[in-house]
Amino acid sequence: MDYRIIVDSCGELTEEMKESGIYETAPLSMEVGGVTVIDDETFDQADFLRRAAASPECPKSSCPSPEKYMELYCCSAERVYAVTLSSELSGSYNSAELGKKLYEEEHGDKKIYVFNSRSASVGETLIAMKIRECEEKGMSFEEVVSTVESYIEGQHTYFVLENLDTLRKNGRLTGIKSFVASALNIKPVMGSTPKGTICQLGQARGVKRALVKMADCIQKDAVDPSQKVLAVAHCNCPERAKEVKDLLLERLKVKSSFIVDTAGISTMYANDGGIIVVL
Repeated sequence: MDYRIIVDSCGELTEEMKESGIYETAPLSMEVGGVTVIDDETFDQADFLRRAAASPECPKSSCPSPEKYMELYCCSAERVYAVTLSSELSGSYNSAELGKKLYEEEHGDKKIYVFNSRSASVGETLIAMKIRECEEKGMSFEEVVSTVESYIEGQHTYFVLENLDTLRKNGRLTGIKSFVASALNIKPVMGSTPKGTICQLGQARGVKRALVKMADCIQKDAVDPSQKVLAVAHCNCPERAKEVKDLLLERLKVKSSFIVDTAGISTMYANDGGIIVVL
């Protein structure tokens, strides 16, 4: 194989992606209740959610080391692409870049490019899919990089969570006012900025209304959706995810769509019942 795509573990891989042999995962880790949990194929979502609910302390995450990225770059592929969490939300991007420098110091030049997703979860998944699409069209390394960077510019991430405690306590909601309306069951609709930070797009009373408001935002922002893939990630709420996907497909004609369950890092931040949508 002439190319390899590395995705940090905040990006969920579909079963087809896992079986393709094209993708590798750079696992992050989480600390919950004094236990370290590696976000790899051993991750047990139900166990993690139980531990997080029982722990008085907020779970924390750690990004892959530069050495881990360097190890992943040491493959036989001529071209290697890495896709990471937004650099505004994690050190994974910087770690991947440092890993590239370490590789070059020890092994010389190689075509390696690190994409800052400016997103998370299925935002990373869609970027990884786009890289593969470009490679399979026979694009040069430089053309792939340029095309995918343009794709990232046009990508939008949205989410509705049952609560924002983990994001807030881990400093991922910088600049966003605290929400004090929990007694009224107010649920904010959140999204990504072009820079890759998190912003509030709206709010509604109750999750169902918030999901409808999120769909309104997605429909309003959608540009040429027929050429795009709709991705939905959920944390332990498949029925809710299907409802959201069906709601959006009633409003938008898209190229294709899929649903995945959140992996470790996305589970940690989305919490039980969270929904993430990327188009």
